[in-house]
Amino acid sequence: MRVANEKQNLSRSLSARHVSMIAIGGTIGTGLFLGSGESIHQAGPFILVIYLITGAFIFLMMRALGELLLSDTNSIIFVDFIKKYLGRRTGFIMGWTYWLGWLIIAMSELIAVGTYMQFWFPNIPIWIWEIIFLGMLYLINIVAVSAFGETEFWFALIKIIAIIAIIVTAIVMVCLQTKTSRGTVQIANLWRFGFSSGKHQEIIASFQMAFFSFLGVEFVGVSAAETKDPLKNIPHSINSVITRILIFYIGALAAIMIIQPWMDYSAGKSPFVQVFAGIGIKAAAGIINFVVLTAAASSLNSSLFTTGRMLFSLAPSRSYFAHLNQHQIPMRAITLSTILVVFVVLVNFLFPENAFKMITSVASAAFLIIYIFLMLAHIFYRRSTDFLQGAQRFPLPGAPYTDYLTIIFMLLILLILLVMPTTTVTTLITLGWFLIIYLISYRVVPRKL
Repeated sequence: MRVANEKQNLSRSLSARHVSMIAIGGTIGTGLFLGSGESIHQAGPFILVIYLITGAFIFLMMRALGELLLSDTNSIIFVDFIKKYLGRRTGFIMGWTYWLGWLIIAMSELIAVGTYMQFWFPNIPIWIWEIIFLGMLYLINIVAVSAFGETEFWFALIKIIAIIAIIVTAIVMVCLQTKTSRGTVQIANLWRFGFSSGKHQEIIASFQMAFFSFLGVEFVGVSAAETKDPLKNIPHSINSVITRILIFYIGALAAIMIIQPWMDYSAGKSPFVQVFAGIGIKAAAGIINFVVLTAAASSLNSSLFTTGRMLFSLAPSRSYFAHLNQHQIPMRAITLSTILVVFVVLVNFLFPENAFKMITSVASAAFLIIYIFLMLAHIFYRRSTDFLQGAQRFPLPGAPYTDYLTIIFMLLILLILLVMPTTTVTTLITLGWFLIIYLISYRVVPRKL
């Protein structure tokens, strides 16, 4: 059994097109296709401004991540940089939190999968579909890295085609001044019923779901260890994030609110399905439901990939989980992560109405803190000899001021999660996790190298 050097031998089987689609897949998921229904319901068209603001800071975070990744392309995961510049204890805490965060995201995607399948099979329990999809994606992840990359490529392609089709449909309907039971399709639908809901508390709360929609965008950093040409592929993928935000988030949400007035969307269902069902095109609603199903499966696929790599990286060198199979895949780590994701079935059973919101708020709080420490790692990197003596291949514009602004923005969202009644308890639970893992770190992490 090969153990000694396995952590440096992950398979580099992802091509440029795989990495590009993985980056896109990381920015288009359940947060957009399902969670945006609640955001539209809470904020109205003002949600476009919220997504634009949140997306701008996410892009700055990604540029900071890109600079770190290209400063040392041998690092397996971006948490390695947190460990390097903020200390081993901090790296331990953030590493295990990142692993837990992706487990929670996987749970939210499983809930979404079951919800979407009930569109066609309302009488079949959600948990059956959760087990089926989880099993299929687990098998894909343990066969070969290229199998994962190819699956994610096609999942992402379906999402892209669907969103572009929705935007084109809106443009055509506006040009033809199409009339529906909801009225004439026109750009003025964005403001003629009010540009916002007028409910200030709900508008502020919408920042949480907007932030959740972008979770996973840093996934390109996890895949950096397994790309063939990181010096070329990583900058290209990160720089294209801003384009994806404008097209896939702002463009898609604007399109569905132009076709159908924003007040007609309910919080518990995908607005992308509702928009076609609302104007009487049932067949199109079924097609879009298939698309949002693949979006959830895509994010679940990415979650299994990430949690497996994280557990493999975090495990001690000669432990059971620090082992690669014959395909250079951390199969044992992926298996444990998959087993833990199954617990979402219990959460869904105990809290059938609020399971999705509970899980997304926990994930948002965890990732907010992770991203804050990522920005802190970038600040300390800029002060280190690695930066002063390095090639400085992909610098963050405006650093360190953009670092500080991004940290402040994320702290504000964390404060929103703490003060909003619907997310206070779950946020406190997340903070409790940090206290527990911090105390554990004193027994696990050596004080000296």
